Amino acid sequence: MASIGQSVTRNAIGLALFAVITAGTIALTHAFTQERITDQIRQAEAGALLQIIPENLHDNDLLQDTVTVGPSDKLGLTSEAQAHIARVDGDVSGIILPVVAPNGYSGEIRMLVGIDADGEILGVRVTQHRETPGLGDKIETKKSDWIHSFNGKSLDRIPGDQWAVAKDGGQFDQFTGATITPRAVVSAVHGALKYFAERHPALLQPSADAATDGDES
Repeated sequence: MASIGQSVTRNAIGLALFAVITAGTIALTHAFTQERITDQIRQAEAGALLQIIPENLHDNDLLQDTVTVGPSDKLGLTSEAQAHIARVDGDVSGIILPVVAPNGYSGEIRMLVGIDADGEILGVRVTQHRETPGLGDKIETKKSDWIHSFNGKSLDRIPGDQWAVAKDGGQFDQFTGATITPRAVVSAVHGALKYFAERHPALLQPSADAATDGDES
């Protein structure tokens, strides 16, 4: 009987050790995978920053020179995020705002919107989305040039009701067979410009708490 009891004990200990090792392995794998995904997102954002404001248009470190923005309905942010400041000889020349279009065809579309000190768009880049391949993914620069259509646009140059796709009476093209995706992006970029127009003094001369107040509109 003692032998049977010892065997049961050994088996129980073995199973417990196996469970602990398995759980630890799963946790480590998850942590490693999550860290790799986060790193890939950061790399995508870093590459996008330099596409929006290339090295010859700033002399500071865009990744390190940041200001906190949000939460904000206009930016689609439900929590605080970091905007990136561009400077030349110490003077702010532009800002790259984090923007989320919550109403893409397949969910959120995350992007960066660069705006110069005069409120003109320097560039827009999508950093994360789940839109339909061959249709909605034309918001990517490697799929089409559509995202470049925002370059040089501003609130002064385009009336508010024209910030829409052509199907809705606006100035921006939609994609053949896909209207929801470009509609969401156009609306989000318009929201970023309105956010900048309301807050540009604080954004262009950022202090510790200059741009952290949320908005309700």
